[in-house]
Amino acid sequence: MGYQDITFPAGTLFLVTGGAGFIGSNLCEALLSSGCRVRCLDDLSTGKQANVDLFGDNPAYEFIRGDVKDFDTCMRACEGADYVLHQAAWGSVPRSIEMPLYYCANNVSGTLNMLEAARRCGVKKFVYASSSSVYGDTDTFPQKEGFEGRPLSPYAVSKRANEDWARQYAMHFGLETVGLRYFNVFGRRQDPDGAYAAVIPRFIRQLLRGERPTINGDGLQSRDFTYVENVVEANLKACLAGKDASGQACNIACGESKKLLDVYRVITDALGLDTEPVFGPERPGDIRYSYADIGQARELLGYDPDWDFERGIRAAIAWYKDNLR
Repeated sequence: MGYQDITFPAGTLFLVTGGAGFIGSNLCEALLSSGCRVRCLDDLSTGKQANVDLFGDNPAYEFIRGDVKDFDTCMRACEGADYVLHQAAWGSVPRSIEMPLYYCANNVSGTLNMLEAARRCGVKKFVYASSSSVYGDTDTFPQKEGFEGRPLSPYAVSKRANEDWARQYAMHFGLETVGLRYFNVFGRRQDPDGAYAAVIPRFIRQLLRGERPTINGDGLQSRDFTYVENVVEANLKACLAGKDASGQACNIACGESKKLLDVYRVITDALGLDTEPVFGPERPGDIRYSYADIGQARELLGYDPDWDFERGIRAAIAWYKDNLR
């Protein structure tokens, strides 16, 4: 279980796009800890310099400030890389509805640039972040690959398009690609600020400040919350997966679903608070229920998540209590 025993040959170079972001910086940290070389590509539009300043003194770490929408930058970043872990994208369903053109340019064209650069540079494996949002309005639960519904936002469309392009590169150009459909990832260094912040760090930040958090909708919507260590495991195991995983996209989650109200109560209990939330309007484009079947990831990647929700939320709360002001 986990990824601590995974090893790569000495000198292996990983390119992590979006490496200054929440998930990307955790990947950089894990890879450097395992003795790999890491090149981080990030334009710092949503990532934070502070997330990667942690590694600045490590001689195995290199930072390129650049944009995946620029093909020459993608080529420079891929040169000599053994594996690409492509995390660079703009998230947030509501923001994508406000900015559909940008989401197409950044998430779709940017991913296509990276795929082409990886192909030309002879990268061994291209592992990329997809999303549970591709399931849209499916009525199949738990959500299983091959049973997708209609996308409910431009963000979801961009992630589905990325999966289609990755399959084309696996099919026609021999680039081994693996998509990871992340389900509501949370953990250390996830940004609690801004209108589009993820719900767990936002709840924790507001509660620590003595504020009443807002729950959009009735709080009965459910999510398969997944601690970031499970996502790190999935990325590293995807790099070593067999050829039968190439061109596929797999659910990466815990395989359990929690209502937002229940998550809220876990957090308030852990903080020793009895603060009641405020209820706001539902957000357009949000999926009502999220619950992953992780059987395909187990079979193709050997994914076996170490961290269940309870263990992950305790670790996340401890980190935010130490790091949020």
